[in-house]
Amino acid sequence: MMNREKTTRDPILLTPGPLTTSRRTKEAMLRDWGSWGVEFNRITDRIRTSLLQVAHDAGTHECVPLQGSGTFAVEAAIGTVVPKAGHVLVPINGAYCQRIAKICKYLDRRLSTIDYAERAQVRAEDIDARLAEDPSITHVALVHCETGAGILNPLEDVARVVAKHGKGLIVDAMSSFGAIDIDLRKFSVDAVVGASGKCLEGVPGMGFILIRRAVLEICEGNSHSLAMDLYDQWRYMEKTTQWRFTPPTHVVAALDEAIRQFEEEGGQPARGARYARNCEQLITGMQALGFQSFLPRALQAPIIVTFHAPADPTYEFKRFYDEVKQRGYILYPGKLTQVETFRIGCMGQIGGDPDGPSGMIGAVAAIADTVKSMGIKRIAAVT
Repeated sequence: MMNREKTTRDPILLTPGPLTTSRRTKEAMLRDWGSWGVEFNRITDRIRTSLLQVAHDAGTHECVPLQGSGTFAVEAAIGTVVPKAGHVLVPINGAYCQRIAKICKYLDRRLSTIDYAERAQVRAEDIDARLAEDPSITHVALVHCETGAGILNPLEDVARVVAKHGKGLIVDAMSSFGAIDIDLRKFSVDAVVGASGKCLEGVPGMGFILIRRAVLEICEGNSHSLAMDLYDQWRYMEKTTQWRFTPPTHVVAALDEAIRQFEEEGGQPARGARYARNCEQLITGMQALGFQSFLPRALQAPIIVTFHAPADPTYEFKRFYDEVKQRGYILYPGKLTQVETFRIGCMGQIGGDPDGPSGMIGAVAAIADTVKSMGIKRIAAVT
C-alpha cells in the first residue's frame, strides 16, 4: 500500500491543463524581462517561427501570439477572422465545442450547429451536407480534440470538405497542437488556435493563432475588441517586433524553453508517442482495477481519458480527488452532462521513469490505494 501521508514533492497534474512542467521550464521564469528589450523581442520572434514549424508551415501562415488563456485566443480568432456578417457552423460533441458556439453568440456572429452525442465523433459527411444545404455559411469552427470526453475529431476529413465548398476553417487545436500532427501543407485552414500550457508543456498565460496570411490581410475592422484584434496585433509586431500591450514575459520565456525541450525530445512525433504510451498504460491499469473508459479505443485521443465514476455508494468525487491528491496526483472532474465521470490527463512532464512513482503506473497505484481506503467495492458503472 502507498503511504497515505501527503507527499513532499509537488503533486503531478493529470489534468487537461495547466500541466506539470519540467524544472528547466520553471527555471526559465526566474529572470525578469523588459518587454521592449531586444533580447525579449528575439524570444517572441523565435517562438513565432518555431510554432509555425511545428505545423509544417510552408510560408502561407503567420503566427500571432496573444495574452491570456486558450479561450481568449479562440475568441480572438473568431472575432478577427469571421466578418461581422459571417455565419459560423459549429459541430458540437462536447463542452469546448459548446463554448465556441457561446462565443459566436456573444460576438453576434450568426451561428448554426450540428449536434452529436458526447461519445460520437464529428462526421465530415454531415458538414458536407450542411454546407451544400446552406451556402450562407462562411466558416466552420472545429474542436480538434474535444477534451470534454477525450475524443479526437477528423480534422483532415473536415478540412477537405470545407475547402471543397470554398469556406473558411477555424480549428481549436488547444489540446492537440504539438502532440497530434497538424500539417498546414496538406489542407487549407484559415486559423489554428493553441496555447502555451498544453502539449508544448509551457505554463498557462499565452495563446497563439496560426492564421493564413491571405486571410489575415483582409481582417482589418472585423474584431469586436481592441485587445483581441489579431490583425492589429500582427501589424504592430511586424512593424515594431514588440507586443502592443504588456506581454506575459515570464510565460513567454517559459514557452521558449519548453519549445527547446520539445525539439530536443524529437518534436511532435516523439511527444505524441510518449503521450500515447501514457494513455495505454493508464487505460490498461485502470481497466485492471475495474474502471471503464467512456470512449472506445478507436475514438480515444492520447490526451485525456474520461472514466465512468464507480457505482459504489461510498464513492464521492471530492473525497476521491482529495485522497488521490494526498498520494501525489491531481485528477480532474468530469465534463459530461449525461453520466458521472472523472478525467485523467496523459500529457505534461510527468517526470522520470514512466513506470516509477511519478509516472502513469504510479498514478494507477495511487488510485488503487484510494479505492481500498474509501472502501469502494463496486467499481464498474451501470451503463
